[in-house]
Amino acid sequence: MIPTTREAPADAELPSHILLTRAGFIRRVGAGIYDYLPLAWRSLTRISQIVREEMNAAGASEMLMPALTPIELLRETGRDVEYGDLLFTVTDRHGRVAALGPTHEEILTELMRGSITSYKQLPLNLYQIQTKFRDEFRPRAGLLRCREFIMKDAYSFSLDIEGPGGLNEQYDAMYRAYDKIFARCGLDFTVVEAQSGPIGGSASHEFMVNAPSGEDRILRCPESGYAANVEKCEIGERPWSFQGEPAGALENVHTPNMPGIAAVVGALGIMPAQMLKTVVFEAIGNAEGDAPQWILAVVRGDHDVNEGKVRDAAGVSIVLADEKEAKAAGFAIGYVSPRVIESMAGCLLVVDPDAAQGGVAWATGADEFSYHVKGFNWSRDLGQKLTDPRYVKVADVRNARAGDPSPRARGARLVEQRGIEVGHIFKLGTKYSEAMGFTVLDKDQKRRAVTMGCYGIGISRTLAACVEMSHDDAGIIWPAAVAPYHVLITLMKPDIAEHAELAGRLADELSAAGVDVLIDDRKERPGVKFKDADLIGIPIRLTIGEKSLQAGGVEFAIRREGTRKGEIVAVEAVPQHCLDRLT
Repeated sequence: MIPTTREAPADAELPSHILLTRAGFIRRVGAGIYDYLPLAWRSLTRISQIVREEMNAAGASEMLMPALTPIELLRETGRDVEYGDLLFTVTDRHGRVAALGPTHEEILTELMRGSITSYKQLPLNLYQIQTKFRDEFRPRAGLLRCREFIMKDAYSFSLDIEGPGGLNEQYDAMYRAYDKIFARCGLDFTVVEAQSGPIGGSASHEFMVNAPSGEDRILRCPESGYAANVEKCEIGERPWSFQGEPAGALENVHTPNMPGIAAVVGALGIMPAQMLKTVVFEAIGNAEGDAPQWILAVVRGDHDVNEGKVRDAAGVSIVLADEKEAKAAGFAIGYVSPRVIESMAGCLLVVDPDAAQGGVAWATGADEFSYHVKGFNWSRDLGQKLTDPRYVKVADVRNARAGDPSPRARGARLVEQRGIEVGHIFKLGTKYSEAMGFTVLDKDQKRRAVTMGCYGIGISRTLAACVEMSHDDAGIIWPAAVAPYHVLITLMKPDIAEHAELAGRLADELSAAGVDVLIDDRKERPGVKFKDADLIGIPIRLTIGEKSLQAGGVEFAIRREGTRKGEIVAVEAVPQHCLDRLT
């Protein structure tokens, strides 16, 4: 069943969505829900097999967990709240609530705490290939953002971080396995440092397929090889100083209904880079002593605040301040300025170096609704507090972008490229084991929380990423390792018995050599068959027709070379010729 079509789906924008649908690989059932038709399933099976082989070689053991997770397990870790609306929940006839698994940390930790009691049973690494569910608000891009998708998720368990069997050793083994997996899949990919997101934990890396249509921005140092996604990327050293003479007195400007940068700069007649943007965060779990309650991140108006960097710079856990609560506390949200630390207690100002420039006459909020000021000067308007780390810190707290200084090579500048995330590995630490009471006895017979790692691969995303990376105007160009078939034999005249017999014989010989063959013996015009062959993208096409046989063999064409016309290869040489080009 290969229902090819000339028309793309009305909602399709990306090449993988268009081509996988047109080539008869997938069919939309509902928003973010797809049938995987026979061609797609063959490729997904190949990807899964590569994953299994490398995971097993790295010491992991495969299992299968249930799709349903009792909500009580998610409550133990707080992820019933953290996942929010992304979590699918169902209630059974007895009123019991369960979630369709977005990932399976809780399920596996619950298994382990009931099965593992001693350090002697560690380390362990368990994985599964499973359907996962996330209630995306706006599923789009075909298989790249679904509500139901296929994923490999693995979890490692160690007693320590360092040393034999420790988390770092497990993590490095998974890193190497992922390198092998994506290389074997024939992907052009980049490994980048990344934020951990709702999974939690400390260090993490993403494996990104390089593709111009990728939804993720990657920043890379061309000299050192350092790469990170935009949420994680560090920025190299930038000079800063709060010192500088005021350009003039503060000037209050009435800016009604203008809490956003774009409207304000237009009204003030300035550029966004001449404005300070102050974002209010609330510190959580930090109520002791003189610890700050509010963290105020200040960046230039043309830059974006990076919450992870703000958290690290402040040294406390934070959450974006609730607007109502912040207003009740005295913040004029949308009009906040650095000067608010003069009038409000419990505030820490974290300033990005590009904003910590005393020689600039800044525009900023006036700490009064519907008003901004021009001519703000750091040293004049904040004075001694600028030198007191209880009130002001200078740190990298914005998203990096192309052209910023590299953090790894002096004088180098970051460059941007696009990528599609297909794999993500995390050092979870003890986040889940502590929350769920998973401890074991160590050598001294003392109970210790187990250290965990988490390692995911989007199997169905990898299928789509292959297409995003490798296609042309005519259709898909599959890497041989994940192609649904290696060779397509096209019969120009399937009714001629000798031609059909030759196709069967070549298919048998190739199959015996480990090559998967599809025979196109449809009673269709040659033009239709050739267009479908290009669309489906099988690596090698053999065409059996009267002209090629008269010329001494069959026509041999490589899909990647993009040419309709191929070379004539003698019949007896065809199997070896195919093997040579596939390896």
